[in-house]
Amino acid sequence: MTGSLFQTLFNIVDTFYAGKISSDALAALAKAFPLYFLIISAGIGIVAGCNSLIANAIGSRNSLLASIYSYHSIIYGVLLSVLITIIGIFFSEDLLKSMGSSYQSIILSKEYVDIIFYGTIVFLILTALNSILYAQGDTKTYRNVLFFGVIANIILNPIFIYGFLFIPSFGIAGLAISTVMIQFVACIYILYKVNNTQLKIKFELSNFLIKRNFLLNVFNQCMPITMALFLVATGSYLILSFISVFGDQAIAGYGAAVRFEHLFSLPVIGLNTAVISIAGQNFGARRFDRIKEVYFSAIFIGFIIMCLSGVLIFIFAEIIISIFSSDLEVLKYGATYLKIAAFIGPIYPVFFISHALFTALKKTYIIFYSNLFRMVILPFSIVWFILNMMDGYFQDIFYGLLIMNWVFGLIMFLIARSIMIKTFKEEKKVFFIF
Repeated sequence: MTGSLFQTLFNIVDTFYAGKISSDALAALAKAFPLYFLIISAGIGIVAGCNSLIANAIGSRNSLLASIYSYHSIIYGVLLSVLITIIGIFFSEDLLKSMGSSYQSIILSKEYVDIIFYGTIVFLILTALNSILYAQGDTKTYRNVLFFGVIANIILNPIFIYGFLFIPSFGIAGLAISTVMIQFVACIYILYKVNNTQLKIKFELSNFLIKRNFLLNVFNQCMPITMALFLVATGSYLILSFISVFGDQAIAGYGAAVRFEHLFSLPVIGLNTAVISIAGQNFGARRFDRIKEVYFSAIFIGFIIMCLSGVLIFIFAEIIISIFSSDLEVLKYGATYLKIAAFIGPIYPVFFISHALFTALKKTYIIFYSNLFRMVILPFSIVWFILNMMDGYFQDIFYGLLIMNWVFGLIMFLIARSIMIKTFKEEKKVFFIF
């Protein structure tokens, strides 16, 4: 959770400096985020999927299997990074155009996102190495890396944006240069930490020869998660496309608000990672009672935290957005979103923890269908209806999404309940008190 805090602070630092460049740069960064999220989706898929496979192997006391999956997580990351880089470089302009972006806005967004795509291989190798640490219960190392990453980002961002000594001024591209440099250094350090564990990475050709069945297992475990998160990016892309009818100030306000909102989702993200590791090892050890306990405990803790966070978001919404921009229109749109999002937050633990459960039980395909409906099909249908049939305004979009998330959250909880009963082969009256 603390590691995710620093990851979000890292993004907030970028948002802060983009706002200092101009409100156009802030809007450009917001529009670039769904494209950047392609890389994030792949990275989270690797961390979650490989974490689960390696943790299962550790739980069943098969160190050789754990080592093989460790190497194949890196192979998978390299192969996927090449594909994403090609897609990002060649299709980013068309995707930005379809959002209704102006020519100048597209130029600003591409200055940032093209460099990010060239750095994809660094990010995905980093996440593959981190999954090896997570599977062994080490979440502290990446937390420490992100802590120093935030400090480095605060220092490097203004240097690359405005120039310093022999370093020229890169503008918004400086944000991306700083990010890729920090990830490269982090990758070297994480590799060092991995090599201090039992699952050492030895750079010998024989270790990196592809074993088709193992790579296929990694693909089958990681890709549904990546595609599920890709649907999150698709949903963000669709929402931004709808919001664009209200102007770039609406996009800038919404973009800044969403990045700050992530701060309050961190406990749930931390719980998600913990549940994957703990439930994954216990699934390998056939300790189903522990899996049930961690699932319900995590949802309860997450719900309480998100309720408290929602109160803070609602009260300080205007102050939060004023950190990023002094534009009154940006402030209005951003604060409006945050006040509605405060009521959506408490249902998020059900989605995050249920997805962690499905990952640990090797049923990641359910995550794909969950996000397909929750992030794409239902939001598109609801928002289109609100704007085109009801002549709704900015805030009406998010009132519709508020209702949708709570209804779908209840459905997801019932699905998780059914999956556990079926997988653990227990009676309903024994498994639940209701």
